[in-house]
Amino acid sequence: MIAIAYHRAAQGDAWRALVAAIADALVDLDAVEQRLARQDRLISRGYARGWTAL
Repeated sequence: MIAIAYHRAAQGDAWRALVAAIADALVDLDAVEQRLARQDRLISRGYARGWTAL
């Protein structure tokens, strides 16, 4: 279903659909990596300050 949606959004251009899907995936991956980095910093600060429960 996702592939069909990208293909339709690209008006039948398979290459454009693939590029769009990869671009969206990279944006999502970057967002996840930023959230994980932020979470790791918060956890590290909590342990450094003696906070073990949030």
